[in-house]
Amino acid sequence: MNRVILNYLLNGYIKNFLKVFLFFYTFGIILNLFEEIEFFKNLDVSIFTPLIMTSIYIPGMMVNLMPFIIFITSMKFIVDIRNNKDLLTMKVFGYSNFKIFIILAFTSFILGWLILFFVNPFTSAMSKYYEKTKSNYSRDIDHLVTFNNNGLWIRENLEKGHRIITASKYEGKTLKDITIFNIDENHNLNERIFSKYANIEKNEWILNDVTILKINNFDQDEVSLENKRISSIYTYNKIINLFKKLETLSFVDLIINYNKLINQGYTKIFLNQSLHSMLSMPFFLFIMTALAATLVMGTLKKSNNVRVIFVGIITCVLIYYLKDLSVAIGQTNRISLTLATWIPILVIGMFSSIGILQINEK
Repeated sequence: MNRVILNYLLNGYIKNFLKVFLFFYTFGIILNLFEEIEFFKNLDVSIFTPLIMTSIYIPGMMVNLMPFIIFITSMKFIVDIRNNKDLLTMKVFGYSNFKIFIILAFTSFILGWLILFFVNPFTSAMSKYYEKTKSNYSRDIDHLVTFNNNGLWIRENLEKGHRIITASKYEGKTLKDITIFNIDENHNLNERIFSKYANIEKNEWILNDVTILKINNFDQDEVSLENKRISSIYTYNKIINLFKKLETLSFVDLIINYNKLINQGYTKIFLNQSLHSMLSMPFFLFIMTALAATLVMGTLKKSNNVRVIFVGIITCVLIYYLKDLSVAIGQTNRISLTLATWIPILVIGMFSSIGILQINEK
């Protein structure tokens, strides 16, 4: 009988998960499709392009929404077995509230690890393709920032012509081994600037140990300066924020290629935040299942589904803002970003642990 009940719990929970997942997926496609249509409406693309871009974008979004999907799944499943008296039947056969919770929570925990190792690599690859494709169609394509094996590359427009900036790497708010190509409206190179390092904290960059090579027809004049200031639309924070897309980095890639990513220009702070954000997901799913059990497993009475839905939505909104608040505090350097990633889990975990102890006594 115990095996029958266990199979019933697992099968029922997975079926509810798939239903909730499908609902979120469909809703996400509808919302994002309108956004993609708006983006591509004035571009010469196939009518299927917005749909294709949406289908590529949504899987990564679903991974980010997984804690909330698990929370809704847990609430719905527990309410269902409570309303149809199956919860009472399981109690008769020796299944306590705590035992049922442990089965559901560990199922969520294992699901989290499966997503990290087997689903996340595919969704991150799809997100990279999405970002690359959208950038090719972007109207702001004249201003580009990219990292590759050769370091940082920046292109930006000037009043007359444009400039291309390359740097081998950056440390903190300083770029190292910089070369700047100033190109006129006719795409002729008229100046090349070399600098050992530059501070890019503000829009006015401070170049140090500078060599300027001015090109006029076939003549070249070389000038050496201790420092030089140039104005740029990019600052350190703006460049970093362009690459703070967790969806484009997979958990497996972070573990295997951590040092390689640092050599490509990613900061340790960002990589550690990304790694801990992904590493925390299985624990987040476990805690969200605990929170759902705390909210709906305290009684055997039937409940109004509208009330349950309302409580679920309000709880999801509060947790979403708790996560944002925690990250915002981390970004102000009041606490580390790694700790900021785990704070919501710790807070919800402490609240849920008290609730689980209470429902186990009922």
